Amino acid sequence: MRFAFDENQEALRASARSFLDTHSSSARVREAMETDRGYDPETWRQIARDLGWTSVIIPEKYGGAGLGYVELVGLMEEMGRALLCAPFFSTVCLAVNALLLGDDEAHQRAYLPRIAAGEITATLAHSEPNGRWDAAGITAVARRDGAGFVLDGTKSFVLDGHAADVLLVAARREGSQGEAGVSLFVVPADAAGLERRRLPTMDQTRRQAEVQLRGVRVPVQSLMGEEGAGWPVLTATLDLAAVALAAEQVGGAQRCLDMAVAYAKERVQFGRPIGSFQAIKHKCADMLLRVESARSASYYAGWAAAAGDAELPVLAALAKAYCSDAYFQCAAEALQIHGGVGFTWEYDVHLYFKRAKSSETFLGDPAYHRERVARGMGL
Repeated sequence: MRFAFDENQEALRASARSFLDTHSSSARVREAMETDRGYDPETWRQIARDLGWTSVIIPEKYGGAGLGYVELVGLMEEMGRALLCAPFFSTVCLAVNALLLGDDEAHQRAYLPRIAAGEITATLAHSEPNGRWDAAGITAVARRDGAGFVLDGTKSFVLDGHAADVLLVAARREGSQGEAGVSLFVVPADAAGLERRRLPTMDQTRRQAEVQLRGVRVPVQSLMGEEGAGWPVLTATLDLAAVALAAEQVGGAQRCLDMAVAYAKERVQFGRPIGSFQAIKHKCADMLLRVESARSASYYAGWAAAAGDAELPVLAALAKAYCSDAYFQCAAEALQIHGGVGFTWEYDVHLYFKRAKSSETFLGDPAYHRERVARGMGL
């Protein structure tokens, strides 16, 4: 068990920070927020093709870098710090993980090399308007029809679902309940009957969409694995995604602390910097404690993901719950330290506050994951 990055991993993190400082600066983030896609295609091309980040966890036989989850956690922390607007999380942390865990050679050969090369983006369409993240929340139906399937239902909160080239859709066999009968289908975005609508969201730095499945016909080859046996793949994918999101939250929380400390040093009140007041010092100290504790939880879960540890489901839930709380609390405290200007458009604090709230609920809120931890411990 190792919680420190090695020399190569540190070099990857350093190069990522250098790139993001320029290409995900405050001005670039605000420009990307105004676009329909929600990201700059040229920046995405550089991320995918020049830097090769989309290939980080893809095996070499599929054109990937063949690295692991420790490297991904390091990248996600830097992306969270920079508030990167890009379809990286949806494509790599959701879709790539699902394709790898699905163990379907035909789908892996068809899509992983193209994702690694930056030719296509992808996402996972799992959650629905009911807002649940467990198996009971999947109500979309996959009905057998001749040599294929017909998909009907509505998917909500689909990351980058409005622009992704490929969607991995979770649907269940008619009449099935719970974890039984759930399947995953690889569906091209231009499939007949598939309609996508961008959702208005509080967090403008990360796009979400509603996907309508109205009699979408797909061939049997679109099914990943065995029919009705998709839930183990899906839940494992969500665990790995939760680990990645926790790392991103650590990066965001650290940035909130950095902004708060910098402002406390420069803002003068009563003839002295506000950082000299004990109340502000206590807030910053509490933020530091939350950030470092969250980082430890995130790194531990990242190690478990890389090692394939059996405790990953519990550790992923623990990391997601704690890092969600830590990020939101740090963003809220940074807002308080900035005072009234913190929520003005000119300052970036409100952008991190909104991302913190959005990330807190995505993939399940802290209460949901604390319950998962309790169940995993047999409580």
